[in-house]
Amino acid sequence: MNDPRRLGGQDHSGATFAADMDQTTAPLAPRNMPTGARAVPVLTLIYIFLVGVGLLEGGIKVMGADTQEQLFQGVSNPLAGLFVGILGTVLVQSSSASTSVIVGLVASGALGVDAAVPMIMGANIGTTVTNTLVSLGSIRQSEDFKRAFAAATVHDFFNLLAVMLLLPFELLTGALSGAAESISEKLVGSAGSEWKSPIKKWVKEPVGWLQDFYTDVGLEENILGTIMVITGIAIVLLALTFITKNMRRLVADRVERSLNAVLGKGGGSVAMLLGVIITISVQSSSITTSIMVPLAAAGVVSIHNIYPVTLGANVGTTITALLAALAASKPEALTVGIVHTLFNVSAIAILYPIRQVREIPIRLAQGLAHIAVTRQAVAIGYVVVVFIVIPLVGVAIFR
Repeated sequence: MNDPRRLGGQDHSGATFAADMDQTTAPLAPRNMPTGARAVPVLTLIYIFLVGVGLLEGGIKVMGADTQEQLFQGVSNPLAGLFVGILGTVLVQSSSASTSVIVGLVASGALGVDAAVPMIMGANIGTTVTNTLVSLGSIRQSEDFKRAFAAATVHDFFNLLAVMLLLPFELLTGALSGAAESISEKLVGSAGSEWKSPIKKWVKEPVGWLQDFYTDVGLEENILGTIMVITGIAIVLLALTFITKNMRRLVADRVERSLNAVLGKGGGSVAMLLGVIITISVQSSSITTSIMVPLAAAGVVSIHNIYPVTLGANVGTTITALLAALAASKPEALTVGIVHTLFNVSAIAILYPIRQVREIPIRLAQGLAHIAVTRQAVAIGYVVVVFIVIPLVGVAIFR
């Protein structure tokens, strides 16, 4: 049997563990229920959670759809492009959406490849804000929040380090765009297609119903977006609360250990592949990484096993823009899509294989979480400064 003092890599005394179980579990899935029946409330809560994330993204899109395209145009300085990429992705909470806009602008000739590449890298940073926001839902439960915030921000730190290394390298050598151009010249003209995710459709339908309801009420665009965001946040927080409370009961110790063992196989390659598959299925790295947060909060999956899942999500999210770019008449559009894929694959190849380097984002995330759990304002300030203030100042200075 597993040691009851161990949960997701965190040490607890037996008494504390028992107390936690009593205080944080709700009678949604009694222990004597069959395994299949116990999975139903978990899947239902996850679905509700994803609908909330969809509402959050949809509301931000309503408020910022036109702003995003205007933001991307007329940028030539690479640093300005990086910060614009962050802001544009934060606006729509989706790197797939922002990179698709960038690809479209390149295809139309409104944006050059040199200007688009830093924007693509900025989109990689901007997309991590969703799971970091989701982690704030556990802010009142210290240990849960510490695990959740670390699991969320490890994605942030990896992408920040990747940009710090590869953006200067690309500006000096043009290696990524050069390799992407060679590949695109061979592929351009291929029939493009768009993968229609059934999972995304199931999530988007209730979002559409609520948006139609709010529209029928007569809400104007900005108010509509605001109400959708508020509703989405409320649903996310409610679902997250119940997921965290019930996960320890619904996932037995044996399953917990098995899940971590599976994700840990192949030096993280299995977890990366899982991240790629999930992200392609739902067409959103934000959903993939956000769904890991309640698992981390409950101590079901360790940060070391969540980490490679997020890296796989980075690669999986490039598929949408890549498929769309295949239909473009200009090879430059496909070049940008391939650059996004090469950037994420190169970042993994550089930062992940060597253990000492691989641990850097984990240590940074755990250190920040340790501070944030005692100073909650630090967590909120981190999100505001990294994803809004610094990009805004950067655009103002370099544009």
